[in-house]
Amino acid sequence: MTMRDSPFSVGEWYHCYNHSIEGREAFTDSKDYFRFLELLYLANDESPLRRDDLGVRTFEEILTTHRGKPLVAISAFCLMPDNFHLVLHEVVEGGITSFMRKVGTAYTLYFNSRHKRIGNLFLKPFRSRHVPADRAVQNLISYVHAHPAVLYELKWSTHHIVDPQYLEEHLTAYPYSSLGLHTGTRTLSSPILGGQKPGAWRSVPLQRMLQEARRYSAESGIA
Repeated sequence: MTMRDSPFSVGEWYHCYNHSIEGREAFTDSKDYFRFLELLYLANDESPLRRDDLGVRTFEEILTTHRGKPLVAISAFCLMPDNFHLVLHEVVEGGITSFMRKVGTAYTLYFNSRHKRIGNLFLKPFRSRHVPADRAVQNLISYVHAHPAVLYELKWSTHHIVDPQYLEEHLTAYPYSSLGLHTGTRTLSSPILGGQKPGAWRSVPLQRMLQEARRYSAESGIA
């Protein structure tokens, strides 16, 4: 994995990601996944905000909660059973560091309370990689959105795809990534992206998306 070796800069794009300790499940069911998605929205605020202070609310209601000034712009996201990947744009100094800390701490406290465990859930520090050019950001977004492909086509990264239509349908429908927001097939989680309009990055056909994902993986050294 690529480790952070330089400070974040306002106006730049970054691939921020992390894996659970010992490869354990960090998301065990839809309740866990949706709590993390809620935190992607709530933590993107310079003001402190505890999820528990909001009481019992639906996912849709949580994503209409008023926020102050955002810390980052989120362009893409994907959650997997033992890892997560985010495409972030730093909009205020220290924004990414603060945002990632808030999300990680809040989710770990929730997870440990719900599943009766103690200790860190994700590796520290979180991993990140600077992505300097628009083309590279497009490749990164495709890489993030292609992540669930392994759940449906185990050998997709080696160009061996048995049923492309099946894979495309399941990737688009995958509820814990932003691909559906980019293609316009799902809108439930759109407030997470906020002002970062998905159309800023083009939607591409499946084969092109997988090619871009493989390119990013090869250039970055991140599997």
